[in-house]
Amino acid sequence: MKNVSKKTALAAVAIATMSVCNFAHADLIVTQNDSGSDLVTNILGTGISTSNIVNTGASAAFGTFTGGISAGLGFDSGIMLSSGSVVDAVGPNQQDNVTTEFGTAGDADLDAIVGATTEDAAVLTFDFISDGGDLFFNYIFASDEYNEWVDSTFNDVFAFFLDGVNIALIPGTDTAVAINTVNGGSNAGFFNNNDLQDGGPFFNIEYDGFTDMFTATATGLSAGQHTISMRIADTSDAEWDSTVFIQAGSFSDTDPTGVPEPSTLFIFGLGLLGLGCRKIKA
Repeated sequence: MKNVSKKTALAAVAIATMSVCNFAHADLIVTQNDSGSDLVTNILGTGISTSNIVNTGASAAFGTFTGGISAGLGFDSGIMLSSGSVVDAVGPNQQDNVTTEFGTAGDADLDAIVGATTEDAAVLTFDFISDGGDLFFNYIFASDEYNEWVDSTFNDVFAFFLDGVNIALIPGTDTAVAINTVNGGSNAGFFNNNDLQDGGPFFNIEYDGFTDMFTATATGLSAGQHTISMRIADTSDAEWDSTVFIQAGSFSDTDPTGVPEPSTLFIFGLGLLGLGCRKIKA
C-alpha cells in the first residue's frame, strides 16, 4: 500500500479546475466491454486474420472509446485495457489517485519486466496470421501514477508479447514503456503532463499523464500463425490505475503511422489555437 500520509496530502489538491486550454476539448466516451471478440474486431485492420481470442481479468478493465482526439489523445477511437475501471478515464482530471482495486491476479511476465509483483492484470490474447508478413498497431499508455510515483516501485507496466517477446518499446530502443521509462524526466519528448499539481488538467482525460502515440512494430514474420498477448497491470500494489489505449483499425500488416483519422482535420484548427498546451512537462 502507498504511504497514507502521501495520499492524504495529495487529496488536498484533488479538486480540479478546468484549464483554459480545455475549451477546445470534447468528452472522451468510454463503453465497458469485456467481449474479446468485440475488442479484437475493433482494432483489426487490413491483411490480418485472427483466431483463438481469450481475455482474462475483471470485466470492468476492458472497453472501447471514441472522442480521443478531441480529448487530447493522439487518435480518436479504439479499445482500452486497464488495471482499474476503464470508465474512470473520462475527463477532466479531478483527482491524483483514481483507483479501482479488483483483487485479481497480476502477471508473471510483467513482473519480470519491472522486477516487482504486479496486481489487477488485464490480458487480451489471440492468434493471428499476417498476409504481408509484418505487424503494426498504434497505442498510448496513460496513468495516474504520474507524476508522484515516477522512479518508485509503483512502476505500472504493460506489454505486447508477440510470440513471447515484448514489442511495446520506446521508439528506437529495446526499453519497455512504463512509468519509470517515459515521464517528465526520462524520454520527456514522448510524455504529456496532465497533473493537477502542475497546473492541470491540460487534456480532457482523468489520468495525470500519458505518452504520445507509439507504433508497435514487427517486420519479416515467418509464415503461418503467431500469438499476440496484450497485458497491463498495477505494480507493487493495486492502487492508482493505468490504461493502454489501442487505435481502432490499426492492427494491420501495413504501417499506420501518419495516416490521419477523419476527425483530425476538424481538430487541426482547434489544435493550432491551443498549441501551447500540447506539451507541458512535469
